[in-house]
Amino acid sequence: MSSDNEKDLFREAVKNVKPLKIKSKTVDASSKKPKPKPIAKKSIDDEKQVLLDALSDDYIFEDVESEEGLLFLRSGHSPEILKKLKKGYWVVQGSIDLHGMISQEAKSYIVDFIQDCKKRHVRCIRIIHGKGIGSKNKEPVLRNKVKNWLAQKDEVIAYAQAPKHDGGSGAVIVLLKQY
Repeated sequence: MSSDNEKDLFREAVKNVKPLKIKSKTVDASSKKPKPKPIAKKSIDDEKQVLLDALSDDYIFEDVESEEGLLFLRSGHSPEILKKLKKGYWVVQGSIDLHGMISQEAKSYIVDFIQDCKKRHVRCIRIIHGKGIGSKNKEPVLRNKVKNWLAQKDEVIAYAQAPKHDGGSGAVIVLLKQY
């Protein structure tokens, strides 16, 4: 068989064939999606460290400890906020439990949690710090530190001891600024 004869046979065999519409595997430069911006991990770590360093363990403020438990209200806000907070006016939208953590871990966890709440527009949170029963001197170490850290956070408007069903003296309900 000659090559011309083979060509004719092939053309005859495929004359009614319609080409498939297949997208090319090569990507057209104009349709190429832009690459995502790189994540500055060091910058994120540095920002977190600044937030942690901004919370002093030596900070002392005049808080109110009444028969209703621990209370804090940032100056310039109505005392009605504390009443509403204690009565459950705001729904608790997020909660963290600090049981078993050492101070540095707890501080970092609180900073991360509040930052996350800001991003998600969460207003009311519960922080379970425990009653100190498991600590060396049976003292509520985290309880005292948490109240001081929260008072230093600009995002915190107020906090009150949680009602019994939400942790009682082992937890606080926190109202955050609206973002």
